[in-house]
Amino acid sequence: MRARTAMAVAALGLLAGCSTSHPHQSDDAPPEPRTATGSLEQLASKARCKPEIQTDASELRQANCTTTQGRYVLVTFATDRGQREWINSAKDYGGTYLLGRKWVAVGDTTVVAALRGRLGGTVEAGSQHHQGSSGSGGSDGHSGHHTS
Repeated sequence: MRARTAMAVAALGLLAGCSTSHPHQSDDAPPEPRTATGSLEQLASKARCKPEIQTDASELRQANCTTTQGRYVLVTFATDRGQREWINSAKDYGGTYLLGRKWVAVGDTTVVAALRGRLGGTVEAGSQHHQGSSGSGGSDGHSGHHTS
């Protein structure tokens, strides 16, 4: 499991490292929906995403999603403990995390805010880290981090 977790965290770090924005709270924000539950496919459907499965293991399933708000990673877990261990490791890579029971979505702040409106959940921020001066590619601030 550690190898798969490390692989998932490394892939996540590439995506989370592309985020430079910070969450902003608004007093007049609409109430969030009840936190969603279900399989990776059920959560993706609720989030209006066609998931591109990257990891399909007994302890976790991971997919990349792209919506009009941007890209994110959706991960489901077999156990609560597996989820907590994963999130504790992943937070070192920065990013913004939306957590539900046995699932996590991670992306930039705008994407996570939109997802929270569809999936509910709680938001946690990863550690701040600095990217090197290599810059980023695409117009969305991400470059070539897709895995096939």
